[in-house]
Amino acid sequence: MNDNRVFVDTNIFLYAALEDDFQQGKRTGAVNLLKGFSDKIVYINTQVLHEFYSIMLRHGVSDEAIHELLNTIIGETKVSVIKVNTVKRCWDMRLKYRYNYWDCLIMASALENDCGILYTEDLQHGQIIEKSLMIVNPFVS
Repeated sequence: MNDNRVFVDTNIFLYAALEDDFQQGKRTGAVNLLKGFSDKIVYINTQVLHEFYSIMLRHGVSDEAIHELLNTIIGETKVSVIKVNTVKRCWDMRLKYRYNYWDCLIMASALENDCGILYTEDLQHGQIIEKSLMIVNPFVS
């Protein structure tokens, strides 16, 4: 596993960006996690950008504010473009692991970029995917 390369799912960025009193603990955890990546290469994919935009709009955030946040995220990460090979790998992973399609697309992108850790709260914490990608839920204590 390449622990120097990590993939961060949309929910981490959302918790860091949204000021929701109900999720304050997750917000603090997400912010601290993102601040702690100074020695890591952080990957996302274009799906993360799309999901972030869509969910922030639903929370009433202005387009201009979302653009500013996304430009910060883009500037601090490596953005992987979803290609046909990524989609086909996603299909195989969906059949093998039975996760939802969008989570499999995230996992396929993480593997494609040789990431050793996928930070998300959506999958099984501690699971190893394809003998090389560990699922880490940063909110599990």
